[in-house]
Amino acid sequence: MLEGLVISVDAMGGDDAPGMVIKGLEYFLTHEGQGRRARFLLHGDQAQLAPLLAKAPRTRERSEVVHTEKTISMDDKPSQALRRGKDSSMWNAVASVKAKRAEIAVSAGNTGALMAMSKLQLRMKQGVQRPALAAAWPRLNGVSVVLDVGANIDVDPAQLTEFAIMGEAYYKAIYKKDKPSIGLLNVGTEDQKGNAVIRAAHERLSESQLDLNYAGYVEGNDISTGSVDVIVTDGFTGNIALKTAEGTAKLIGTFFNEAMQGNIWSKITTGLNAFALFKLKQRIDPRRVNGAVFLGLNGIVIKSHGGTDRIGFANAINIAVALAETDFMHAIDLRLDALHDEDDNIGFIT
Repeated sequence: MLEGLVISVDAMGGDDAPGMVIKGLEYFLTHEGQGRRARFLLHGDQAQLAPLLAKAPRTRERSEVVHTEKTISMDDKPSQALRRGKDSSMWNAVASVKAKRAEIAVSAGNTGALMAMSKLQLRMKQGVQRPALAAAWPRLNGVSVVLDVGANIDVDPAQLTEFAIMGEAYYKAIYKKDKPSIGLLNVGTEDQKGNAVIRAAHERLSESQLDLNYAGYVEGNDISTGSVDVIVTDGFTGNIALKTAEGTAKLIGTFFNEAMQGNIWSKITTGLNAFALFKLKQRIDPRRVNGAVFLGLNGIVIKSHGGTDRIGFANAINIAVALAETDFMHAIDLRLDALHDEDDNIGFIT
C-alpha cells in the first residue's frame, strides 16, 4: 500500500497511452518532482505497463500498478462509459479518490466519460449545481485561469457565481495570490452588453459582500493580455476559446519554424538568437499549461489533454501534486458556504 501524497492515474487514458503516461510521469520525476513526495497509483493493463516501467526507473520506484484490462475509448459517449465502464482504468482512478487511497485523480481520457464517472462517484459539493472545468491560460504577465472550458454548455447566474468562487480558490492555491481579480467574459464591457444570464451574474457578483476582487466584464482579448486573473464563462464559449487559442499557438509555431528555416541567412540568425527563440517557444507552448481541474466535486479530478505528450502530461501531474499540497478543498468549502448563506439572506433567485 502506497503512503504519503498519492496521485491516482488512469494509465490507459489518452491518444498515446499508456506509453505517453509513463513517459510523462518519468519526465515529471526527472525534471520537477525530484524533491516532491508524490507516489502514483497506476490503473491499467499490467502486461502493457510492465515493459514501460522497466524503462522508467523513477516511476517504477514510486508506483503501484492496479491491474485492469478494461478501458474507456475516446469515442465512447458518457452514457456508454457509465454502463460499461465500471472497473475500467478511468473508473478505478476516480474510485481510488473516493476510497481515500489517493488524493487526486488524473486522466487524459475521454472528457465526457471522466466527468460522468467523477460526478457519479464523488458527487457534487453541497449546494453546487454543476462542476466546472478550469484551465490555465498563458498571458503577458503570468497565467490566467478560465472556467468553464467545456463541462457545461448552458449555465445560469448562480452557476457562474459559483464558478467565480471556485476559480478564485483555485488561483489562490496554485499561484499563491491572496486576492486574485475576477472577470466575467462578455461581448463588451458596457453594462447593457450581454444576455440576461450574464447581466444577472454580473449584478450578483457586483453586489456580493464576500470581499471578492470582482473587476466586472472582460472581453476575449483580456484573457491573454492579463487584465484579470480568473475569467468566468460558460463551457460552450470557454471551450471554443480554448481550442482557438491552442490552434493559434500551433499555427504561430509552424509559421515561426518555416520563417527561421527559409534561407541561409534565416538559419544563421536563428543560431545567433537560439536562446531567446527557445524562451519564446516555451512561452507559447500549450503543453506548459496542460491540465484542467474539475471544480465542485467532493474530490479533485484533473483532465489532461488527450493528445498531449510527456511534457504536457508532466504538467498535469505537477498541478495535481501542487493542489494536493494545499488546503484547496477546505478553502472552497468555506467560500461556498459563505456564498450560499449570502444567497439565503438576500433571497437570490437563479
